[in-house]
Amino acid sequence: MTKADLINLISEKAGITRVKAETVVNTIFDSMVEALMRDDRIEIRGLGSFVNRQYGAYKGRNPRTGEIINVEEKKLPFFKVGKELKEDINEEKAATQKSE
Repeated sequence: MTKADLINLISEKAGITRVKAETVVNTIFDSMVEALMRDDRIEIRGLGSFVNRQYGAYKGRNPRTGEIINVEEKKLPFFKVGKELKEDINEEKAATQKSE
């Protein structure tokens, strides 16, 4: 599902214009990005949580030239799937396998 697909789905289900649905989606995504930039944790019950993971500096290698380079420490956003979503997906998979 793309962002455009999500906007169209919200527009249809909520009975609002596509422009209003796009505003809703952009507001949610922008708020999530801002929270992660502040190092806040985002938890959405039934879905999962987003958190920044800290990685220390290390020496890497340029794959093209083989040159050793210093990679600075960094933070990367990480998504951890919630228990309910994990169970729902596995139940769906099990139901699909039984019906085949």
